[in-house]
Amino acid sequence: MSPNETSRPRTLFEKIWFRHAIRTREDGATLLSIDRHLIHDGSRAAFQFLAERGLPLRRPDRTFGTPDHYVPTASRDLSRAEPHRREMVEDLQKNARAAGVTLFDLGDARQGIVHVVGPEQGISQPGMVIVCGDSHTATHGALGALAFGIGASEVSHVMATQTLWQAKPKTMRISIEGRLGKGVTAKDVILAIIAKIGAAGGTGHVIEYAGSAIRSLGIEGRLTICNMSIEAGARAGMVAPDDTTIEYLAGRPYAPKGANWDKAVAYWRSLPSDEGAVFDREVVLDAAEIAPMVTWGTSPEDAAPITGRVPDPAAAPSAERREGMERALAYMGLTPGMPLSEVAVDRVFIGSCTNSRIADLRAAAKIVAGRRAVVPAMVVPGSGLVKAQAEAEGLDRIFRDAGFEWRDAGCSMCVGMNGDLVAAGERCASTSNRNFVGRQGKGARTHLLSPIMAAAAAVTGRFTDVRRLMGDA
Repeated sequence: MSPNETSRPRTLFEKIWFRHAIRTREDGATLLSIDRHLIHDGSRAAFQFLAERGLPLRRPDRTFGTPDHYVPTASRDLSRAEPHRREMVEDLQKNARAAGVTLFDLGDARQGIVHVVGPEQGISQPGMVIVCGDSHTATHGALGALAFGIGASEVSHVMATQTLWQAKPKTMRISIEGRLGKGVTAKDVILAIIAKIGAAGGTGHVIEYAGSAIRSLGIEGRLTICNMSIEAGARAGMVAPDDTTIEYLAGRPYAPKGANWDKAVAYWRSLPSDEGAVFDREVVLDAAEIAPMVTWGTSPEDAAPITGRVPDPAAAPSAERREGMERALAYMGLTPGMPLSEVAVDRVFIGSCTNSRIADLRAAAKIVAGRRAVVPAMVVPGSGLVKAQAEAEGLDRIFRDAGFEWRDAGCSMCVGMNGDLVAAGERCASTSNRNFVGRQGKGARTHLLSPIMAAAAAVTGRFTDVRRLMGDA
């Protein structure tokens, strides 16, 4: 690092990057030290790579795993799972045991979606570099970490060396200033951001989310926002650690203890971007202008306020965009000009690494209480601990009494690889992160929205402005 780089004001990202840089090649790529490697039931190929070369797992003490993508959520009984799915889970169990990896396995109350488990256990901490073979690893940046998804060959590299070559990305700061209105959640904030900057708006950048509206969010809301940074094209998303972060981590199983805690907190407080730090791009949104959002197309950028209408491709700014909108509306079975509040849904999914934490379930349960689902609806907690907490609070009974399915932890209907699918032509109101063609099943039509908006859709059978169901609350 040059003297200029050490003396000038630095961003949160730069502080973490330079602390973890081992060396930089002439082509600009930097070898980074990796603090945490999270693995799941898609890691079979990487373990095979090590076995074929006779290599040990370099740092099992820094590697943590849990099955999530392929696990059944209707039952913990793997014998009833489709053979390929069962093998993926069983391979993780076998490989983790052999390598000495900490595994939150099926039957362990701590099992769940890896991006829920990491923060919940205090494995994810400020200032760390965290990687996982899953694009939504950006979630952990909510705790002030640099966290990003990696490909299969990179997973193997980290397993063998606990390092990774990376090109240094640019920086972007997105500030949300002001106070969020009634019924507006973190999910609405990130959908509004992506609608503004586009699905490629963050390409080549790490986004730091800042501003008074971000600071007012709890960690669970920040996790939701950072989770969908990848849907904005970004390499990672981050929120600077503050008192909220420190209070969240205090006492968690893998958080530092005693004198190590005091030392860690002192370091964490040094991480926020320095005054005068320069970002490659700055974006500012007014929190008061954000409304409850719902997507209408086949990209997360195809989002609009629930008070709006399905857009007309004729008004698109370019021929390419017009053609894309026409394809999306044909797939989604929507007509330009149709009020979003008149779009009927066939089913509802509340879950995924975006919105399956206890705060999400509490908020949805408040909307559901005393009402009845009029379409099939499913709630999948993000971890066994989330499920246990929800049951201790009686949230499961609220959902069950309203006709919702109450499932075990896993990725479930977010991604069509575990048996939880949306049928072709069905329209699903989903709290997940992607509405791509076929994401939830061949021909499935996915609309992204917040847990309370999903709950409102379940009890009304259509996209509904949740604020109408909230009364004066």
